[in-house]
Amino acid sequence: MASGPERFLAATAHLPITPQRMPDSTHTAAEAAAAVGCEVGAIVKSLVFVAVSDSGREPLLALVCGDNRADLDALADVVGARIEKADAATVKLATGYSIGGVPPLGHPSPVPTVIDRDLLRFDTVWSAAGSGYDVFAASPQQLVEWTGGTLADIGTR
Repeated sequence: MASGPERFLAATAHLPITPQRMPDSTHTAAEAAAAVGCEVGAIVKSLVFVAVSDSGREPLLALVCGDNRADLDALADVVGARIEKADAATVKLATGYSIGGVPPLGHPSPVPTVIDRDLLRFDTVWSAAGSGYDVFAASPQQLVEWTGGTLADIGTR
């Protein structure tokens, strides 16, 4: 089986993405910012939740600024469902990647995505590229376009 970074590269080959392997861990936003040399806020945290409604349970991806926390009440308002944290098995099943290396796109099947509007304060943001050591740069606008995500005020400091 291909590694996470290899699967990410294959899934995004049609896009202008150049993943970079860092010598140090990028597992957390602080580690990623140190490795890349940017503000913590310019790191995209790809957080998986479960949206629970009368029609069932559906994975949900929230792309949140590295210096923000996901506001679960705001996220619930955006999607019209109760929000629960996803466990590691759910994250892996929904995205194909392990926590700490979940990219914002390139999943085996589409995952509904909500994007922290606060990311727009940066020209370039950095996201995981399939592992806790691999990242890629993009503009926030590219992430919106590539993921088909909904921009919303879902981050809180």
